[in-house]
Amino acid sequence: MTETDQAREDPRTDQLRQRLEAVRRRISLAAAAAHRTEDPPRLIVVSKFHPAEDVRRLAGLGVTDFGENRDQEASEKASLLLDLDLRWHFVGQLQSKKAKTVVRYAHAVHSVDRAQLVTALERAMAAEQERSGRGSLDCFIQVSLDEDAGAHRGGAAPADVPLLAEQLENAGGLRLAGIMAVAPLGADPDRAFQKLSGISAQLRGDYPAATGISAGMSQDLEAAIRFGATHLRIGSDILGSRPAVR
Repeated sequence: MTETDQAREDPRTDQLRQRLEAVRRRISLAAAAAHRTEDPPRLIVVSKFHPAEDVRRLAGLGVTDFGENRDQEASEKASLLLDLDLRWHFVGQLQSKKAKTVVRYAHAVHSVDRAQLVTALERAMAAEQERSGRGSLDCFIQVSLDEDAGAHRGGAAPADVPLLAEQLENAGGLRLAGIMAVAPLGADPDRAFQKLSGISAQLRGDYPAATGISAGMSQDLEAAIRFGATHLRIGSDILGSRPAVR
């Protein structure tokens, strides 16, 4: 059966293919405009609230990186899709008590925002590496870009980044990968990601290997690419509106 025949039998796969191609075109155009054709960002499809079957369909279309923000949902999907060579990225707020389960499937955690979580992840990784021999866990420090602390969407204050970076750098089983942020609601994404780029430059001055910038979602990926995003977290523009939560 050809790929066209499969798409004809499965309208959802065809829909996902069209949405994925549209997003990839946006990324290519934005990367070209930013003179980054040799260094395009990695696409992470945020599959939260969508079924494992959609992840499998997208894997068949060449997607290898998926983001989740709830541990139970991510763990269940990862266990259902063990036959696929996927990288799972945990992108939501993470409770310290969930560290021991997250390290069983996650390639990276993009939401490290406090010292307590670093300690929990280090402890969990020690046990998991002894159990399975897995490699290091990539950790992004989530930074809050909100001016108004009462309205922020999560993350450590920029002033706390050096201490968290030092803790991660010295933690066994963890790798300081870079920083992550969400543009504040209603804010100019260019201004937000320009600020994030500056924070990243300061971090790389002390830790040259921490080159990652996880930034940019469906509505602001072009701005994120302009200011150096290395990882994009795209959900709704590929998977559509989230299904009704039962």
